[in-house]
Amino acid sequence: MQGDDAELTAAVRAAQGGDETAFRTVYRTVHPRLLGYVRTLVGDAEAEDVASEAWLQIARDLERFTGDADRFRGWAARIARNRALDHIRMRGRRPAIGGDDSELAGRAGDADTAGEALEALGTGRTLALIAQLPQDQAEAVVLRVVVGLDAKSAAGVLGKRPGAVRTAAHRGLRRLAELVTSGGGRTPADATPGQRQSHTGAGGANASAGVTQLRARTQKDM
Repeated sequence: MQGDDAELTAAVRAAQGGDETAFRTVYRTVHPRLLGYVRTLVGDAEAEDVASEAWLQIARDLERFTGDADRFRGWAARIARNRALDHIRMRGRRPAIGGDDSELAGRAGDADTAGEALEALGTGRTLALIAQLPQDQAEAVVLRVVVGLDAKSAAGVLGKRPGAVRTAAHRGLRRLAELVTSGGGRTPADATPGQRQSHTGAGGANASAGVTQLRARTQKDM
C-alpha cells in the first residue's frame, strides 16, 4: 500500500470511530477528485450541490463501510454517481461532460498509465478534450485518472466488467491522442458542456507524442 493510501485508510478508520479531524482529512483528500467526476455527469453549475448530497450520505453510512483507501474511493464514487443520476432523472436531461481542470492537479498513481497519458496532454486542455468522448469512455477515463480507481473498482462503480472498463478507457485515451493530433475545433469558451474541444497549441506535438508512446502499453498496464 502506498503512503498516501495508508494515510487515507487510517483516516477513514479513525473517522468511523467519530474522529472529526480524521473525517476532514478524508474529505480534503477525496473531495477534489470526486467533484471532478460529478462534473462529468451534471456539469459545473450543479456539481457542488450533488457532491454535497453525496458527502451527506457518505457521512451517514460511513460506519457500515469496510475496506481500505481504494475501496473507499470506489464506494464514494458509486454514491456520488447514484446521486448524480438521481439528479439527472429529476431534471430530465442527459449527463454532461465538463468542469475545470483543478481536479487533475495530482496523478492517480505512479504506475497508472492512464494518468501518465492525461498528464502528457496537459491539464489545461484535458477536460475539454474528454468532453469529446462518448459517455462510457469519458466516465472510464475520469474514474481511472481523476478519482484514481483501478479497473476493478471503476467497474464496480459503473456496474460493468473490469475488461469493459479497460477497453473503454483505452479507446478514450486513443481518441484523446487523435484529438490532440488533429487540433482545431472550438475552444472551451465557445462550446457547451459535452461539446468542447481545444486547439492543439504549442505543446500539441509533444502531447501527442507522449500519448502515442503510452498508448501501446495501455491495455497491458491498465
